[in-house]
Amino acid sequence: MEPILIYDTTLRDGSQGEKISFSAEDKLRIAEKLDEFGIHYIEGGWPGSNPTDTRFFEMAKKVSFKHARLAAFGSTRRPKTRCEKDENLKALVRAETPAVTIFGKTWDFHVKKVMSNTLKENLAMIGESTAYLCSLGREVIYDAEHFFDGYKENAKYALKTIDAAISGGAEIIVLCDTNGGTLPFEIEEIADRVRQEFSARIGIHAHNDSGLAVANSLTAVRCGAVMVQGTVNGYGERCGNADLTSVIPNLQLKMGYLCMKDKHLRRLTELSRYVSEVANMTPFNGRPFVGSSAFAHKGGIHVSAIMKTPKAYEHIAPEATGNERRVIMSDLCGKSNVDYKAEELGIKLGGKGFDSKKIAQEIKRLEHNGYQFDAAEGSFELLLRRLTDQFKPLFSLDSFRVAIEKDKDLPCRAYATIKISVNGEQEITAAEGDGPVSALDNALRKALTKFFPVDLEKMRLVDFKVRVIEGREGTGARVRVSIDSRDQEQLWSTIGVSSDIIEASWQALEDSFQYKLSHT
Repeated sequence: MEPILIYDTTLRDGSQGEKISFSAEDKLRIAEKLDEFGIHYIEGGWPGSNPTDTRFFEMAKKVSFKHARLAAFGSTRRPKTRCEKDENLKALVRAETPAVTIFGKTWDFHVKKVMSNTLKENLAMIGESTAYLCSLGREVIYDAEHFFDGYKENAKYALKTIDAAISGGAEIIVLCDTNGGTLPFEIEEIADRVRQEFSARIGIHAHNDSGLAVANSLTAVRCGAVMVQGTVNGYGERCGNADLTSVIPNLQLKMGYLCMKDKHLRRLTELSRYVSEVANMTPFNGRPFVGSSAFAHKGGIHVSAIMKTPKAYEHIAPEATGNERRVIMSDLCGKSNVDYKAEELGIKLGGKGFDSKKIAQEIKRLEHNGYQFDAAEGSFELLLRRLTDQFKPLFSLDSFRVAIEKDKDLPCRAYATIKISVNGEQEITAAEGDGPVSALDNALRKALTKFFPVDLEKMRLVDFKVRVIEGREGTGARVRVSIDSRDQEQLWSTIGVSSDIIEASWQALEDSFQYKLSHT
C-alpha cells in the first residue's frame, strides 16, 4: 500500500485563521518541529506576497530538513503574461524550494465573474505555469481551487483544468473544497470520476465550513487520494482546515494506511500543544486524540470500568498519540475515581484518616460550595496531598494589598504589594500589572525568585476565567476563578472560590505556583 503523504499548510493556510499571526522566526520553529514529527511536505507560505514569508524562505535556505520537503505556494501566471516575466512565478523560483504548489481556477464562475478572464486563457495559465516550473526542476503540486464547486456547476470545464495541469507536468493534483461546503458522498462520487479520467496521483484539501473537513479527507483517501493537505489543530480561515491531529491517527490507527512511523505518531499531542503555544492559542481540551479531555473520565461507573479494562470506554490507547488517560474529580465521582487518581499521582491514601470514601465526600462538599475540580486538576492534586498530610506548602501568604489607578485618558494600572514567608523568612515586594491579578502575579514571581532556583519566566498564565456561581446576590455573589498555566513541558489548571474576585483569583494563583514549585 502506497504511504499517504501528509502535506502541512499550517504556516500558510493556518496563519489565515482569526487571531493567528506568525513571525518568520515562529514559522521556522514550527517548520523544524513538523520536520522532526515526520511530515512529508511543509508549505512555508507565499513568497513575495508579504515580507514575513519572504524572510522565512530566506532563513529556510540555511536549514537542512531531514524528513520534509519544503514547498512554496503561489498562483499561476497572470493573464496575458509570459511565465518568465510573471512576478509571482519569479518569487516562487527565488524561494529555491524543492517543491512548488500553485493554485489555479477550476470553477468557470470564478474565471468569468471574479477574474474577468476567459476560459481559454485560464487553461493556458494553468498549463504554461506548471510546465515552466517543471522545466526548472521543481516538483509541482497543483491545487485545483474550488474544484468540487466547479465540478458541480460545469464538470466538463473543471476536468479540462485538471488535464491542463497534468499536461504541464504537475505530479500531484489536489482537489480543493475551498468553500468547505461539499458532503462526503459528493467527495466520493467526484473523486471517483477524476480517478477514472486521469492516471495522475490526486490529493485532497478540505475546509471545515460544514464540519466535515476530516470526514471528507478520509473519504478522498478511500477513493484513491495519496496526499492529504491540512493544518495542525485545524487552524485556518473561517472555520479552519482539515485537522491533521485527527486525520493522521484516523488514517493510520483506524484505516490501516501508513502515514508515518509509530514513534512519530506518539508525539502528536506534543506537536499539537507546541503549535498552539507558538500561535498563542489556548489548547482546545475537547480536540480528539490530542486534547486534554480526549481520554478523560468523570462518571464513577466509567472509572470503575476502565480500571478493569480501558477498552470499555476508550476507542484507542491514549499513548498511541502521546496523550494520557485522565480521571476527573467532581461531585459525580466515587471511590473508584479517588483510588485511580491517588494511584496515578503516587499518593497513599489514609493519612489523617482520609480514605477514598472520605475524600470523595469532601470533594462533593467543596463542589457544592462552588469548586469544580474537573477543570482544575492542579488544585485537586494539592487538595489530595493536603488532606492526606503529604504536602507542605512551599510558601505562605502573610498579606497583600492591591491598588487600582485610573487617569482620565489612560487605561487602568494596578499595583500590588505582597508579603510571603518561606521557611520562616519573610519577603516583601511590589510590582505593577495590567490588572490586579497581573500585578499579584508579577509581585509573587519577584518574591519567589529570591528563594527558589527555578526559571519562573518560563511559566506563564495562558487563560483566566471568572464565573459567577449564583447571581442572586448581585455584586456580592460568589465567583469561581480558573487559571490555566503552562511551562515548556506541561499545562495545569487551578481554581479559587470566594465572594471577593481578588481573593478567588489569589487562591487560584497561589495554587498555580505551589503546583509548579512542587513539580520542579
